[in-house]
Amino acid sequence: MSAEVRLGRRPQADPAAIVLALYSAEAASLVQMARWYVEDKTAAEDLVQEAFIRLARAAHRIEDSAKGAAYLRSIVINLARDHNRRGLVSLRHRPPAQPDEPSAEATASGRAARREVIEAVRALPRRQRDCVTLRYFYELGIPEIAETLGLSANSVKTHLQRGLRALEKSLEDQP
Repeated sequence: MSAEVRLGRRPQADPAAIVLALYSAEAASLVQMARWYVEDKTAAEDLVQEAFIRLARAAHRIEDSAKGAAYLRSIVINLARDHNRRGLVSLRHRPPAQPDEPSAEATASGRAARREVIEAVRALPRRQRDCVTLRYFYELGIPEIAETLGLSANSVKTHLQRGLRALEKSLEDQP
């Protein structure tokens, strides 16, 4: 008989096993819970990871492994609140972020794609080209296009459908 059982104490579970079991059972639900507090999924995952690190450091103190999940939830909530508090403070004192510059490859690829679309639109018959351009580049509605071109709304819809089908076929054939 072990010394713990002879002294009337309950045998202590392996702390690493407790953390591993809690991770398997609770990690996904903790990330979902953290998402209620922070907008960024990556930040929520980081908070849960930090909670498990803190649990691992204190796992030897957990007497009842059933209380581990509640302990984790409280850690995640507190970390999320701290995260939001720090975020608000840092937002006040941080200059606005500069947008990332697209890579040269992305810029070249975007230009090539735009050029293909423009060439395909230019190849459309005049009425289809006019309707597609007014609808998708100038963002006019069907009634405004009809009024602009002096056509009925049904004619505009027909020209748009035919133009979009022709564009789809033309752009699919592109290498």
